[in-house]
Amino acid sequence: MEKILTADQSAKGRLVSLDVMRGMIMILLCAESCKVYEAIMHIDPAQPMGGLITQFFHHPWHGLRFWDLVQPAFMFMAGAAMYISYRRKLEKGQSWGDNLGHILIRSLKLFICGVALHCVYADKPVWELWNVLTQLSFTMIVSYLIINRSYTWQLVFSIGLLVLTEVLYRGLLMPGFDQPFVEGKNFGAYADTLLMGKINSDGWVTINCIPTAAHTIWGVLAGKLLISGNTSAYKIKTLIIAGVVALVLGFGLDLSGITPIIKRISTSSFVLVSVGWVLLILAAVYWLVDVKGNVKYAWIFTVVGMNAIFIYLFFETVGVQWLNGKVAIFSGDLLHLFLNVPVSIAAVVSAIAVLVVEWFLCYWLYQRNIFFKL
Repeated sequence: MEKILTADQSAKGRLVSLDVMRGMIMILLCAESCKVYEAIMHIDPAQPMGGLITQFFHHPWHGLRFWDLVQPAFMFMAGAAMYISYRRKLEKGQSWGDNLGHILIRSLKLFICGVALHCVYADKPVWELWNVLTQLSFTMIVSYLIINRSYTWQLVFSIGLLVLTEVLYRGLLMPGFDQPFVEGKNFGAYADTLLMGKINSDGWVTINCIPTAAHTIWGVLAGKLLISGNTSAYKIKTLIIAGVVALVLGFGLDLSGITPIIKRISTSSFVLVSVGWVLLILAAVYWLVDVKGNVKYAWIFTVVGMNAIFIYLFFETVGVQWLNGKVAIFSGDLLHLFLNVPVSIAAVVSAIAVLVVEWFLCYWLYQRNIFFKL
């Protein structure tokens, strides 16, 4: 009870819906780290849950799934949180310049953590820049540099980033990399050969940080809107209208054949469609939590949302590299060995057991204030 009160008190003065939404995303990401979706998929690979579970995996190339919205939502909410934090610091007398050092240090930490995660995945030193944290380190700096500009200026600048992306992919056609929207044959893949001397086998590219910076900038604009003096009705209406416009533009570019929706290279159509859905989701969460006051269990998501980076790193390092396999030995593996439970079902049990154990450890660390902030 004491910790619940602490969480509630920390939420005072915050945009609770932002923490709730960020917490929801983190819980979904943690389930992915524990292989929950993968285990469910393998129960019936041909028709996994009628195709529903496939929504928790990235689309292989041209198209859109629910899971493709997670990273844009994370980038978007980072922008909103950054603006709200910046406003509080201004009220305390800190200037834009005073806070710039904090932003640069935070971005450096994110960059280092992102690169380090790929080393952990590879089990050796590697130079790879595809992680969401390295991308976020760039988008935060870009967004902060223009944080004091007007709505119109920031909106035009963000659209300019999408135009720049179109120009790079369509205008810079290098030998062997002259097919803008073909996996491994586009300018993004070419840029990776210059930056890292390699290309990603799944089609991800480093220069995604350019178009997806628009997500963080739009998050800043949403943060401005949500803590403004406008009525809640006006804020919700604005979010919904902006979301619908973004969806129409994004799907329009795709259906007309101008620019396909491809998450792995963050095409302009994908950036627009993804932010459209994120805006509509934010409008719904804001209405439920901050307007209607449905906060009875909001502290759960708030605690997770306020410690998102630590939890992400914990699950992706300690969890993926060690705990996942060890917990599976004493859960699903035992069921399969002694009760002859099918391997696919045992894998689901293991994944859920891992999720429970790792959440318990995170909660234990939180109770003892061992979480660190990034």
